[in-house]
Amino acid sequence: MRIVRHLTPTGPAHAALQPDGSALALAGDPLAPGGLRPTGETLRPGKLLAPVAATNLIGVGLNYRSHAQEVGRPLPEFPMIFVKTINALHHPGEPILLPRSQNTSHEVDYEAELAVVIGRAAKNVSRERALDHVLGYTIANDVSARDWQFKWGGGQFCQGKSFDTFCPLGPVLVTPDELPDPGRLAIRARVNGELRQDSNTSDLIFDVPALIAFLSASKTLLPGTVILTGTPAGVGTAFTPPRYLRAGDTVEIEIEGIGTLSNPVAEEHP
Repeated sequence: MRIVRHLTPTGPAHAALQPDGSALALAGDPLAPGGLRPTGETLRPGKLLAPVAATNLIGVGLNYRSHAQEVGRPLPEFPMIFVKTINALHHPGEPILLPRSQNTSHEVDYEAELAVVIGRAAKNVSRERALDHVLGYTIANDVSARDWQFKWGGGQFCQGKSFDTFCPLGPVLVTPDELPDPGRLAIRARVNGELRQDSNTSDLIFDVPALIAFLSASKTLLPGTVILTGTPAGVGTAFTPPRYLRAGDTVEIEIEGIGTLSNPVAEEHP
């Protein structure tokens, strides 16, 4: 099933996209027992929202072999984890805002990522059972202010990763029955139509089951936890000279079997 979360006159709601382009209304809560159920109503979705009301945003750094190579880093022995705060969650089609308060960032970067959404609580989950806890998959842009990430953030990634609008998700959530192998998906990023990242999730150092097993060790992954699985080579900071985002740009991220997440870039007006 391909699920969208969209805005209606009464608030956010869910719908299932059909092959003919129509959509069926869904009732219920995807993160609650019982999940979503069809109502039989056909509709035209309203404004698209991030496909899940996330409870946590967990990022994984340096998780593609190609990306480790382009930044000159050895392959990590364990997953490198950081968090993005919930305020960063953002919608398809909405502008990524360049931070212009305090230290003005001129090094805002894109990162194409496969996002994994946890559907039921996971704690001490084995690799073999990890995918049983997945609600679905979507596309993420792990937007990162590199100057805050590496110079002004006190040695931590979270500040440079957590500005408002810095985690666009969408446009759809694809359930595991339609994507049985998240480890073999083409992933690409374009800026203003120019191909910047072109890889496959088969290049992941730690695949989705390994990440869920690692992250759930002695820690509960709540329903609605979104795991950003890492980005491949081709980020703006790795170019010579670096190619950071500017107001007026458009970032498109495409993942096989899911679709395309598109967001324009604009100046923040404090």
